[in-house]
Amino acid sequence: MARLARYRTYRRRPGIEAVDLARNLSQLAVEKKARKPRLLDVGELSSYTNFLLILSATSERHARGLADHLREQSSAMHIKPLGIEGYEHGQWILLDYGEVVVHVFLETARDYYDLDGLWVDASSLPIEEVG
Repeated sequence: MARLARYRTYRRRPGIEAVDLARNLSQLAVEKKARKPRLLDVGELSSYTNFLLILSATSERHARGLADHLREQSSAMHIKPLGIEGYEHGQWILLDYGEVVVHVFLETARDYYDLDGLWVDASSLPIEEVG
């Protein structure tokens, strides 16, 4: 576990905190019209991450577009995801940034898997709407 934690810290740009990365990613998602964005602080409830960003997309193309935008913009900040899952199918795309995990769902998949209900004890952080 300690080796994994060191790896995650190494991949993260020095000086950016997990909460700042989570907020930046949530703002980027809102800019690309993510639906029902929800940023959860799961640090006290989870051993694998500190924040979950849950997003809905209207179509597989929209889901891939959101994932692409987050990857491109985070790369510009010198932050790369540790892993990406589900991109090919677009139903549920997971971007793992270590301390922040992003879930991009089609709305039907989000309702089915109900991560919002699974993490009901987690506190939500506000996401500002882009105007």
